Amino acid sequence: MSLAALGPVDVVVISHDHYDHLDLPTIRALAGTDTVFAVPLGVGAHLERWGVPAARMHELDWNEAATVAGISLTATPARHFCGRGLRNGQHTLWASWVVAGPEHRIYHSGDTGYFPGFRDIGAEHGPFDATMIQIGAYSEYWPDIHMTPAEGMRAHLDLQGGRPHGVLLPIHWATFNLAPHAWAEPGEWTKDAGEEADQPVAFPRPGEPFEPAGILPVAPWWRALSPTLAHPWRLAGEQPASGRGPAPGGAGRPRPRGGALTARRTYGSGPPPVRPAAALRRLSRAGTLRRPRSRPAGTPPAPVRWPRTPRASPRSPRRSARSPGTRRRTRRAGT
Repeated sequence: MSLAALGPVDVVVISHDHYDHLDLPTIRALAGTDTVFAVPLGVGAHLERWGVPAARMHELDWNEAATVAGISLTATPARHFCGRGLRNGQHTLWASWVVAGPEHRIYHSGDTGYFPGFRDIGAEHGPFDATMIQIGAYSEYWPDIHMTPAEGMRAHLDLQGGRPHGVLLPIHWATFNLAPHAWAEPGEWTKDAGEEADQPVAFPRPGEPFEPAGILPVAPWWRALSPTLAHPWRLAGEQPASGRGPAPGGAGRPRPRGGALTARRTYGSGPPPVRPAAALRRLSRAGTLRRPRSRPAGTPPAPVRWPRTPRASPRSPRRSARSPGTRRRTRRAGT
């Protein structure tokens, strides 16, 4: 869907500065319009460098809000990370968003791993007419930063306070190929999780509008574009009986007890129960997090400081101080 097909854009909400969420050509195309941007702390520096005036930006910390055209935009916590290169991580903030009007409200998860903070967000801002939840690009190799569809459904229920309210709109799937799972697997798994939890789930085609209170688009449109899939989150005896049966070898990975919804994670052991704010404080104490403060009006942006690459010991192979291996050892040590 082209940007021109959207017509005039009132406001753009950005969750973090990764390339699949912050696109340079799109921002530059909108820089000459009247579009307002709501971004987490630090992300505004990217936009200013690309031509967006500071007067058209709201740069927010977690639990801060701005109002645009009568709509309240609140930055809320998420469990992810930031950076647009290998050497510039942890200097901007990431966020989820609550968008609330006089009568309706929606939630956008951004990119996030599952964490208990969904309940807190739901208790303060919910229930929601629709929750836009990330359910793709998951893997056992990065369990803390992306949710599986089962965890996405748990997040939806947490945000709604366990009440049968609102529709789940799965996002962050069927676009970029960022994980080893099959392209259509997030859609199939989310469809199963919705049926098991008896929750409404919308599956619009890319660019298709719908009303959360109206007739939902529920047809599995991706099946016409995808080869036959295995369903590794199901038990071997629960594979579909239609002609689109499981792929060879697909039934060998059993689903954990409790089904697609209640399983904490089909792949891997799952993230430790750490609140994002506590994780940020640890990063700050370790000197690896730089969270810029909001600038007074008229103050020029400070230059971005890139973290220094640690020197490699001549007796050991070169390795980043924050490599995945280091993080795994840190978690096992309980620090």
